[in-house]
Amino acid sequence: MILSNISVPLLGLVDTAVIGHMSSAHYLAGIALGASSISVLFWLASFLRMSTTGVIAQAFGSKDSKKLTFLLQSSLVLALGFSLIIILIQPILLSAIEYLSGAKAQVVAQAHLYFSVRIYSAPAAVCNLVLLGFMLGMHYGKGPFYLVLVTNLINIVLDIWFVVGLEWGVTGAAWASLIADYCALAFALYMVKRLFIVNQITWVWHAPKSTEISKLLTLNRDIFLRSLLLQLCFSFMTFYGARLGELTLAANAVLLNFLMLVSFALDGIAYAAEAKVGHAKGQQDKRKVQLWVNLSLFWGGAFALLYTLIFAAFGNEIITLLTDIPEVISHAQSYLPWLIALPIIAMGCFLFDGVFVGLTRAKEMRNSMLLSTTFGFFLPLLLATAWQNHGLWFAMTCFMALRGISLFYRYRQLCRQGTLLQ
Repeated sequence: MILSNISVPLLGLVDTAVIGHMSSAHYLAGIALGASSISVLFWLASFLRMSTTGVIAQAFGSKDSKKLTFLLQSSLVLALGFSLIIILIQPILLSAIEYLSGAKAQVVAQAHLYFSVRIYSAPAAVCNLVLLGFMLGMHYGKGPFYLVLVTNLINIVLDIWFVVGLEWGVTGAAWASLIADYCALAFALYMVKRLFIVNQITWVWHAPKSTEISKLLTLNRDIFLRSLLLQLCFSFMTFYGARLGELTLAANAVLLNFLMLVSFALDGIAYAAEAKVGHAKGQQDKRKVQLWVNLSLFWGGAFALLYTLIFAAFGNEIITLLTDIPEVISHAQSYLPWLIALPIIAMGCFLFDGVFVGLTRAKEMRNSMLLSTTFGFFLPLLLATAWQNHGLWFAMTCFMALRGISLFYRYRQLCRQGTLLQ
């Protein structure tokens, strides 16, 4: 899971690197705005991946194959419905991007080009999240690795061909990602089919019970609200950065790739924690839950320290690999210290997200995110407005820290109260 998640940022890194070496910063700023807007929408759908992992892991732990198929069917239906809504409201979303960013006309035009193509990959991208969640819940760690590897390889080849070879610019980057998403969907369906055969699970359509549907919808609702608040903060990074100027927007586009590298690496451990903790809860084994939490914290701390050391030693070199525009390089380097500190500070929030997904305690995740968004992000940003982009990165650092602290505190409460497995 660590290997597969480390490779995920290659999608964004390749887009940034290819566009970052074009003639002007407005191309890089445009793809940053368009790609981050798409990411907000698709990451909003991550509630489907998280809820699927938790409930599948618990059903797998209790050896309930009938429930496994019902949960997968229900989650795929929800995924298709969500993606259809995204496509239908495309004009509203495009207008919102232009209004909220306040970016220059050249930047907005490039963002529209990217968004208008990439939005049609929604059905594939969202269904892939559900299938990924299913594989995780079934403890099939190699599946997500193969899936991400295939997706990234296709995207990299097409990115270079369309953008550099055919000179399609930002539109080429969008088409590369769209084709990669649909190829990934076909491959994911093939792997899930094999997983059914190996585990001797028969695909049978189950008529849903109202109580089961209600429980699944409640779980998805709370995780969706949590994801919505998370994306509010990340999208604010892009839109607020756009208001600070084209140069700041482009610099933040480069620096956010550092954060994505960290988040996907630590999420690799968190995904494993989701599956292991969920499986242990399905078995009603408190000792195993606590064991997996402690092991996840140990390895999460080790990888967070490694990332901090890498960024401290090679941060400037990574920036120059992503763009050769002198003004963007200089601007990005001035904010690098925030990225060096973030891995250690943010480690807890990633890992305890995984723990609470495995426990299917979405209400606690929602409440923690609401607290962190209000008092960890927007309050510090308000207090540090005069620092401009430094204030923005200060707010993101506080946000990550409070998420981890609040979830850890709640986990300790559940352990003391003896309600961890309820």
